[in-house]
Amino acid sequence: MTREDIKNILPHREPMLLLDDAVNDGGIAVGHYAVRGDEFFLQGHFPNNPIVPGVILCEMLAQSACVLMADVMSEGKLPVYTGLNNVKFRNPVRAGDLIETRCRIKRAKHPFYFAEGEVSVDGKLCASAEFSFAVTGA
Repeated sequence: MTREDIKNILPHREPMLLLDDAVNDGGIAVGHYAVRGDEFFLQGHFPNNPIVPGVILCEMLAQSACVLMADVMSEGKLPVYTGLNNVKFRNPVRAGDLIETRCRIKRAKHPFYFAEGEVSVDGKLCASAEFSFAVTGA
């Protein structure tokens, strides 16, 4: 799924669309984002040592998970975070890194969805989290 395909599922647009591509691999959402270095979230975080903020990594996880729900993410639907649990940051993500996200939906009771996911770079775990969101009308 290309960035344009993702826009058919998610309401997010630049600069908050944080996936370059994604695929539903048998119930596991796998997404990628190449950190260019000129992103708004790197400006000032930190001068001369840019590191992708943890909240941005969490947002990437949530956007990836929505790929698994293409059937419920119709026009006018809005996915909103309802919780983050057991979030852990293990290694920094920097400009030039290719981020890979892997998420799965653990359970669902529409409109609520409960998921877990990981962010890695070159096979090295950078962040992990359990999270929930609701799919609401816009």
